[in-house]
Amino acid sequence: MLPIVGIGAGLVSALLFAVVITGSPLAFLLYSAAPLPIFIAALGWNHRAGLVATAAGAIAGMIALSFAAGLNFALIVALPAWWIAYLALLARNDDTGGAEWYPLGHLLVWIAAIAALTTVGSALVMTTDYDTYRTVIARVIENLLSEMVRSRYITLPADVKVSELALTLAPAVPVGIGASFVTTIVANLWLAAKAVQVSGRLPRPWPFIPATTVPRRALILLGLAMATATLGGFIGVAGAAMTGALLAVFMFSGLATIHDLTRGKAWRGPALISVYLALFVMQALLTPLLSLAGIVDSLLGRRKAPSPPSVPPMPNA
Repeated sequence: MLPIVGIGAGLVSALLFAVVITGSPLAFLLYSAAPLPIFIAALGWNHRAGLVATAAGAIAGMIALSFAAGLNFALIVALPAWWIAYLALLARNDDTGGAEWYPLGHLLVWIAAIAALTTVGSALVMTTDYDTYRTVIARVIENLLSEMVRSRYITLPADVKVSELALTLAPAVPVGIGASFVTTIVANLWLAAKAVQVSGRLPRPWPFIPATTVPRRALILLGLAMATATLGGFIGVAGAAMTGALLAVFMFSGLATIHDLTRGKAWRGPALISVYLALFVMQALLTPLLSLAGIVDSLLGRRKAPSPPSVPPMPNA
């Protein structure tokens, strides 16, 4: 049963990965769901099913597309999803004989690291020459800005050239890409875990998500990433991507903080609806505030989850 599930999940994931070559908006949406089958297989049938799915999807990509496409699928989509699922089901016995599951805050840091590596890997797939990479990114930004100016979505001062502005903004693009990868991975992980939980196959009890706190050492990592982002070349790309990824992680921690602090309050529902609507409408303004809330929460490290029922750990190896 496990090999069949793994092979099926790998083929579906590879198909979702491959449709991006069509370039349509729907294709990009399907591409973002490529890790989902791997997550479901690894969470519901243990991590070995995830490895089988990785191998099956990579082989299918090599046969149907090219060796490089199959390798990219394995490195950018499948192996990261397998590793995150492996960590999510990692457990050890605590002092009372119950199961102590891998903390969500630590899992988020791993997701940030994987998002940064994926960002750099995607850039290197495009080209191994940094000047060429920056030129391509600047051209994409220039086309986008030109279209926005032409459609009158934005107005630029007369002395500002679109090409120069695009070249200035290019180094910041990895920050957004790293953050978007974190959001995509977290969304796929949550959907997969919820689906597996509904099916009754999730080995660990559903975690108390509002208690999620990012470990303090992630702040040191954020400082190092910001310093590295000032360097040139792909090292700077890696630093910028890690900066964006960690800020996205702290944003999720900030959302968890709001969920936790509003528990039991009569105005909880309207408050949460307002926050999510504001995040959708004013993302550029609210995201930094939520990240700041997550950073403060990490410094305080004060929130704890209610005691879960004692569940013996599942074998993970």
